[in-house]
Amino acid sequence: MTLLKTLFWTHLVCGVAAGILIFIMSATGVALTYQKQMTAWADKRACSVERPAGAVALSASELVERFRRAEPGRMPVALSLSSDPEMPASVTAAPGGSFFVNPYTGEVLGPGATGVRSFFRVMTGWHRWLALSGDSLRWGRAATGAGNLLFLFLALGGLYLWWPRRWSGPALRPLLWFRTGIGGKARDGNWHNVFGFWCLVPLVLIILSGVVISYAWASRLVFQLSGSTMSMPARRGAPAPPPGALEAPLGLEGADLAVAEVRERVPGWKTLTLDLPAPDATTLSLAVEEGYGGQPQLRSTVTADRDSGEILKTETFAGMDRGVRARIWMRFVHTGEYYGLAGQTVAGIASLAGLVLVWTGLAMALRRYAAWLRRRV
Repeated sequence: MTLLKTLFWTHLVCGVAAGILIFIMSATGVALTYQKQMTAWADKRACSVERPAGAVALSASELVERFRRAEPGRMPVALSLSSDPEMPASVTAAPGGSFFVNPYTGEVLGPGATGVRSFFRVMTGWHRWLALSGDSLRWGRAATGAGNLLFLFLALGGLYLWWPRRWSGPALRPLLWFRTGIGGKARDGNWHNVFGFWCLVPLVLIILSGVVISYAWASRLVFQLSGSTMSMPARRGAPAPPPGALEAPLGLEGADLAVAEVRERVPGWKTLTLDLPAPDATTLSLAVEEGYGGQPQLRSTVTADRDSGEILKTETFAGMDRGVRARIWMRFVHTGEYYGLAGQTVAGIASLAGLVLVWTGLAMALRRYAAWLRRRV
């Protein structure tokens, strides 16, 4: 009983201390559930493309050249093509971000649904670092990381507190399903138990992967447990164009051949992203998505000869180092995207359950505090 009481009060104190922080991360997690799908839908509406009868999409080199002529102050660094005939192509440029291009005419359509992107940018900022910026950003990261650790303790400790002393129908029923005709503390406790039990597994996966994303030591631990000696490569932003690069020809004839070859080899492709090569590069890199993003097991990277377009190498998720695979899995299981739309839905429901757990937990703590005050009076 001493251990149970100690764990209970520790659970209560940690829940009150981290409640608001967990509530913010859970609420923004719900808002970000279908970010990719909603952004793609909004971009398609903002930059609609009508395929002319009998029209054939322009080649990759022609699309890039037309973008350069339309935006002479920007250097294209990547081109994304969609298998959807009504979806525009996308050019990532430095500086300036991404711009959509009509794949049949080469017309620059603009940056897409900026309002929707701005909303998700704000939600992501709150989710990752509490919307802090500048020198304060590291404090926001530290706070959300600590919130993930506390939430993990609450989830695992809550399972121990929930564990029934007697396994019988009457004992389990109020722990596994909603009771009717009750209110106040009894209702809050019932909801807390039910949401906590049914969403425990996805919540633990989301929280645990959040810890790995938040802390370098947790990320290293993933590699060690998988028996790998490698580590995740650092992310690199789009490089600034060197002097004279805006006027120099890109020489993408081989890219057109490589894109055509990849389309034949992967008939189920959804998106092709071509990283435009540096002037002295001898190879090309193409990322092939057979899913809709967030599913690394459906992604491959193709390396081709810059001049001839010959495919030199294809790298798949299954061929990666075990530690890299585990770390990437942790990243995309956090949002549920690894398992597609169903996984995203489960992750969204689990985030919603996190809101209920915080609300009912704080409500029970306040009721307990009020009862303690009444006893003192």
